[in-house]
Amino acid sequence: MTIEAYCMKCKEKKRMLDPKAGKTSNGKDIMKGTCPACGSTICRIGAVPDGK
Repeated sequence: MTIEAYCMKCKEKKRMLDPKAGKTSNGKDIMKGTCPACGSTICRIGAVPDGK
């Protein structure tokens, strides 16, 4: 499963490392992972992995 998200430090879309599904405080689906270039946390709201 590959998910892309925008990294605020690198200023470009990156492929997420170790993505994990979750929910925001207001109930929206979210994928949270790590930027492969700088190591910061990147998120993608509304991204639901296949099979869920």
